[in-house]
Amino acid sequence: MATRSAERGRTTRQRLLDAAVTLVPEVGWGGVTTRMVAERAGVAPGVVHYHFASVTDLLVAAGLGFTTALLDGLAAELAARPGIGEGIDWLLGELSQYSGADPASLLVMEMFLASTRLPELRERLGVQIGGFRAVVASWLTAHGYRGDAEAAAALLAASLDGIVLHRALDPGLDPAALAAPLRAMFAAG
Repeated sequence: MATRSAERGRTTRQRLLDAAVTLVPEVGWGGVTTRMVAERAGVAPGVVHYHFASVTDLLVAAGLGFTTALLDGLAAELAARPGIGEGIDWLLGELSQYSGADPASLLVMEMFLASTRLPELRERLGVQIGGFRAVVASWLTAHGYRGDAEAAAALLAASLDGIVLHRALDPGLDPAALAAPLRAMFAAG
């Protein structure tokens, strides 16, 4: 019986996290309320506070869960690429699915902004991004990059973020068109 109750609790918690992930892009980090999350998750408002001390705690957990999956997936796929050029082409191809105005882009942008005000989010998101950059640096080194792989990984990660931000302002920006300059930057290392 306790197992069923625990499973129901995990399911409810996941519904709350999923609801938060969908609401942040719609109304912004600061616009999400307990009532909105509860309604979207199909639970009573008190259930939100049973699982999370505050809406902010819920948003941090939801956002970090999303970025963990996103960054881990990108890192794993990048590690499977046979060369730096192929990896850059693949990353830019992946970026083509993010317009800068899509829900995933908006969630990550909101998280970056919120992290300027929330030290816990800043620290934990920074750890995630640092982990992604470490994988990229190792991948670059393994594929013959001779420069400062950590700096190059930071530059590549920041470039990807910047491209998504620019696509929000310039929907016609084609990430694939940026492959040659990025490839040239990494070939110089």
